Amino acid sequence: MNLRLGTRGSALATAQSGQFADAVVAAASAAGVEATVELHKVTTKGDVDRGSLVGLSQTGVFVTALREALLAGECDFIVHSLKDVPTQPYPGLEVVAIPEREDPRDVLCTDGRSLEELPQGAAIGTGSPRRAAQMLAMRPDLDIRPLRGNVDTRLGRIGDGLDGVLLAAAGLNRLGRAADATEPLNVTAMVPAPGQGALAIEIRDDAPDELRTLLATLDHAETRACVTAEREALRVLDAGCAAPVAAHATVSRGRLTLHTRVIGHDGTLALNERNSDVLEEAASVGRSSGFSLLGRGAERLMGRA
Repeated sequence: MNLRLGTRGSALATAQSGQFADAVVAAASAAGVEATVELHKVTTKGDVDRGSLVGLSQTGVFVTALREALLAGECDFIVHSLKDVPTQPYPGLEVVAIPEREDPRDVLCTDGRSLEELPQGAAIGTGSPRRAAQMLAMRPDLDIRPLRGNVDTRLGRIGDGLDGVLLAAAGLNRLGRAADATEPLNVTAMVPAPGQGALAIEIRDDAPDELRTLLATLDHAETRACVTAEREALRVLDAGCAAPVAAHATVSRGRLTLHTRVIGHDGTLALNERNSDVLEEAASVGRSSGFSLLGRGAERLMGRA
């Protein structure tokens, strides 16, 4: 079985796609099938547009070109960072697997100083309103500055106009650069983005059964339940990266607990919702959390009222 895996061309995307490709080959071998996986690199709008992505997340700036390549038959399946994927289904495609999640936390990267040790008015770079607002909630004195670029570009700004940058732990881990994280941030203080640390594997609706079955063996039930709850809350709130919306689900003893947060851009006001139920009700937990937050005035915090 010779397979083509569609991926963005960034270092992080190719690293995580390469790791998943290895997992596919191993899963095939365990099933007595010989398989090869070739990476097919696709350039997306998010890769070439160097402006701010705020307000563009629901257009799928990092995923649309990949999906079009899959539908055109250029590749057999594609790998996304789940937090980049819009919550609405895409005609002709389906998510066949969500592998076990990486570390979902955000991390602060500095010259070695912790958040507590940074001086008054320290400059912190991030392109995420969610990270910016929660960072200001912890340290209102900080100077939060917009930042885009790949991991190397962002880390290179430390000491060059910035005292620190905020990144996803999962990205650093997948690049083998966990040592660049100065301080992992607690998920209660810095609630992650819905789906952060997880991958989504998409295939065409008409994909061969052999491929579908192979990829489905790499699905991780607990991760799928957690991100389903998180993304359902996001869908109900109708929020993208322009809104500081965070959601993080965990599983313990067969029960899923979801913490959803909507926070004002300056970090001074926040709404938190916590709900729990059995894994099978993950989508319901997410929906009820989203509707509860709307009923409590979340639209005002998201700038829509």
